[in-house]
This record gives sequence, structure tokens and C-alpha cells, in this order.
Amino acid sequence: MDPHEPLARPLRRRQGATAAALLLGYSGYYVCRSNLSVVLPALIADPSAHVDRVTLGLVASAGILAYAIGKSITGIAGDFWGGRTLFLLGLFLSIAATLAFSASAGVTLFLTIWIANRFVQSGGWNGLTKLAAHWFPAHQYGTVMSILSLSFLFGDAAGRYFLGALLTWGASWRQVFVVAAVVLTIIGVIDLLVLRDSPKEFGLPEPEVNRNNVFGQRGSESRPDDVKALLRPYLSSSSFWLVCGVAFGMTLIREAFNTWVPAYLVEAHNLTTGVAARYSSLFPLVGGISTLVVGVLTDRVGRENRIAVMIPAMILCAASLTLLAVATQRHDLTLSLWAIASTAFWLLGPYSLLAGAVAVDLGGRTGSATAAGLIDTAGYVGGTLSGVAVARLAESGWAIVFLAMAAIAVAVLLVAILYCLELRRRTVWQPLPQTQMSTSWTPLR
Repeated sequence: MDPHEPLARPLRRRQGATAAALLLGYSGYYVCRSNLSVVLPALIADPSAHVDRVTLGLVASAGILAYAIGKSITGIAGDFWGGRTLFLLGLFLSIAATLAFSASAGVTLFLTIWIANRFVQSGGWNGLTKLAAHWFPAHQYGTVMSILSLSFLFGDAAGRYFLGALLTWGASWRQVFVVAAVVLTIIGVIDLLVLRDSPKEFGLPEPEVNRNNVFGQRGSESRPDDVKALLRPYLSSSSFWLVCGVAFGMTLIREAFNTWVPAYLVEAHNLTTGVAARYSSLFPLVGGISTLVVGVLTDRVGRENRIAVMIPAMILCAASLTLLAVATQRHDLTLSLWAIASTAFWLLGPYSLLAGAVAVDLGGRTGSATAAGLIDTAGYVGGTLSGVAVARLAESGWAIVFLAMAAIAVAVLLVAILYCLELRRRTVWQPLPQTQMSTSWTPLR
């Protein structure tokens, strides 16, 4: 009898409860993040707010930059503090920032508070990744992280639909922010009661980590020795930098859609703000389906090189973005919605791997929060362009925006190809033992 069998059932129960709490908690994060995108048209139309589209583009870009910087800082901190502390701290500080934003007016206050909100929120996914590395086994990383990624896809979709409905029912943008803060407070209390850093706190064993993590055998330890030992394996890896390059381009496209789809639908297709907000939920909704498919698929057939899935995905993503530009020029709402859904499918599933399964594969328990943080930092540096740059491009027409996004998808495709070539170059071929045929060879990583 397996000596661990008596512990298997309680471990699975605790794993299920942890996954549910993380899924709910990070979905709540998005209620206090997507709220700005949802209310953008109403905020622009509010004379008491004293802002316009370009000004709000600046606010969005500054927030993404703060998020990018915060990702690295909170990632490193999380590998020393623990995932639970980081996750809950970011959640409750975001509630405070959201309430402050609802009571503000003018570009200076909006800019300052939104920067603060995005910075504290940067710890959420890093904390989640650190917790996942302690609670789930390596052979399930793709599946588990794809399920947890539904928090920023289905959770985002549900949040946008709900907040958009509030606008339709007559709520002001300020009231939408207050409701978002109340929802996240309820979720935060639940997570405070459920989440724990490790199965060890319940007398249960921690699952195995990916043996190919950058820390080797020490990757199963909960905390690194020091910052230098934590960062050196990442900064010296050319493959890791290529992963960051992929994240840069994919996050730029994703953030452009997250921020501007409601405004695009209002301006290009003359929808009301509430209807546009609800239609914008299509993007994360379809992306959630893609994320589940890609996560399960790479666990079964692609764990050694999850980045390879980016190659066909980016070809089809570029084609979908080009189709969206054509549909925009034709003022064809139905075709535009199909193109938005298609872009979401080919973009968001592969994207979810980067700071999810790939980060946990690389970091193990020791450095998973840092891996997620560094990858996301690279991504959100690209994402900063989705604010002001997209706003200015949109002045020349939304079709130009989508053609520019298609060009970025092609650039991501090229970086993914370089990664696969680099991985192949690093493969070392050595002869098998003399007991086997002398002409046989085996690959070693």
C-alpha cells in the first residue's frame, strides 16, 4: 500500500478549496481593474471628471507601467514573504484605492490613485503562482494554471457584464466603482479564511516540482537563500529573455483589447455604453475557453516546450486582427464581433501559459513568484503602449489600430520561433551506453 494514500484524499480536498479560493479571489481583483475600462465612455462624458480620451489613455498607460514595475518588486518579495501574505495584501489595498478613485476628479488624482491601485494589484498573480507551486504537482501545472487563469478571463468577462449592467440600469461611474469595492471586500474575507501557504500547515505533503526548474534540486524549497541566488538563474538565461519578448508583444495586444474594446464599439459601431460594455465581455469569455484547451493540451503533449504553441496561434491571431480591421472599415458589427472572438481564442490561451505554467515550471517552489513577476513585467512594459499609443492611433481610425496589432502578432511569432531554435540548439546529444547500439543517440537537456 502506498504510505501516502491515507493523505491523498484530504490533500485533494484542500487542493480543491485552495484552487476555488484563488479563482474567486483573482476574479475579484479584476472587478477592481476592469471597472475603469467599463466606465471609460461614461467617464469621458462626465463634465465633473475633467478628463478626455487622451487623458484617460495616459492614466491607463501609467497604471500599466506601475503594474509592470510592481510585478518584479512584488514577485521577489513574494518568494520571501509567502504567497498568502502577498495575495491578500494586494487585494485589500486595491479595495482602498478603488474607493478613493470613486471620490476623485481631475487628471492628477485619477493618475495618482490608479497608479497606486495597479501597483498593489501587481502582487495578486505573483502570490497566486507562489501558492500554486506549493499546492499542485508538476504534471498538472498546465491544467491547474489554465483553470486559475479563468479568473482573469471568465472572471473579467463576468465582472464587465455585471458592471456594464449597472451602467445600463442607470448607475453612475462613481457608483460602479463603489460596488466593485464592496464585491472585492466580500471575496477578500472568504479568501482570508480559506487560503494557507502550504499543505504542510495541515500536516499534508507538498507535491513534487518540475525537475527542470532553474534552481535544480533546491527548487523544492519554499524560500531562496538571498536575492542574488534568486535572480541569477533567470537573468543569465537567453531562453528566459525570449519568453519575456513573447510576453511583451502578447500583453500589448491583450491590454489594448481590455482597455479599448468598449470605446471601440461605441465609436465605430454606435452602440450605447452599457451594451458596448456587455459585448466587451466576449473577449475574455472566448479567451477562457482557449486557456482551458491550451493548458490541458500542453500538460499532455507539450510540457518540454510550451512556447511552441505560440507559433500557429500567432499566425491565426494576426489573420484575425486583419479581419477585424476589414470589418471595421465595412462597419460590419457582426463580423467585428466574430473577429474579436477569434483574436481572443488565438491570443489568450497561449498568453496564459507565460506567467502561469511556464513560470511555475521555471521557478519551482523557490522562485515561482519571481518568474511570474519578471515575465509579467516584460509583458506590461509592452502593455503601457496600449494606452496613449492606441489612443493616438485611434484618432486616425480604428482599422489602423488593428493592423498595427496584427504586425505585433507577427513579431511575437518571430520571437517564438527564435525560442524554439534556441531550445533545439541547447539540446546536447550524447551516445547511449555501450550495451546499446553504437549508432543510437539520446537527447539531454
